[in-house]
Amino acid sequence: MAGKFEIELKQKRDNLLLSLGSHIQTIRESKGLSQVDLAARMLGKFDTTNISRIESGRTNPTIFTLYRIATALEVPLEKLMEVNTDD
Repeated sequence: MAGKFEIELKQKRDNLLLSLGSHIQTIRESKGLSQVDLAARMLGKFDTTNISRIESGRTNPTIFTLYRIATALEVPLEKLMEVNTDD
C-alpha cells in the first residue's frame, strides 16, 4: 500500500499534467488549430492520439516533445510551461 507521501506526489504529478495539457489545448484552440493540425505541424512524425493524451493529462511528455509542440504552436517553450503548479 502506498504511503501518504507517495499518494501526495502522484496527485501533484497528475494535477501538473492536467494543467499542462489544458494549457496546451487552450493555446492550440486560440490559434484555431485542431489536434490533427497540430500533429501535422510538428517536427517529425507525431500521432494525433498522442496530442489527445497530452492534452487530457494522461501522459507525461518529454521535454523534447514539449519543444516540438511549442515550435508547432509558434510559442516559446517557456510560454508553454506557464502552468499552475498550485494544488
